[in-house]
Amino acid sequence: MSVKLGRILRHLFGMPGAVARALPAASLARIERAIKKAEAEHRGEIRFAVEAALESGALLSGQSSRSRALEVFSLLRVWDTGENNGVLIYLLLADRAAEIVVDRGIHAKVQAAEWRQICRRMEGAFAKAEFEHGVVSGIDEVSQVLARHFPPRPGDRNELPDKPAVL
Repeated sequence: MSVKLGRILRHLFGMPGAVARALPAASLARIERAIKKAEAEHRGEIRFAVEAALESGALLSGQSSRSRALEVFSLLRVWDTGENNGVLIYLLLADRAAEIVVDRGIHAKVQAAEWRQICRRMEGAFAKAEFEHGVVSGIDEVSQVLARHFPPRPGDRNELPDKPAVL
């Protein structure tokens, strides 16, 4: 598999602190609040994870942002919900790529194309360096989809942390 030089350079020479510059602590706190607010509107569980760049071995082997998002979905145990209704929103900063990975309970009800459209809109914001706006808008859109298929019920509990994961 051929790995493009530009991608290698973005990942290997990304500046330390890239996540903190793109999403400072105040932005991460607003993202956490957006998740908490969104989850009050449905039974789905949303996790957000951001990573500055891929490790060199993964990068040189040509790992895609999608493949890494699948790993992160497992690493963060987003699948560990009673209704299999976990959603990971993943941002790989070096590629400005968004990925949405959903558990099987959601996958059975929502077409992958709908998630891809949300990702492309998020990436449009990321291309303009509007990272917080892109993430919060993505959370809102994901929440609207989840509310259609997993409306809230009395006694619903929060099964996954709302705090963003910085990898």
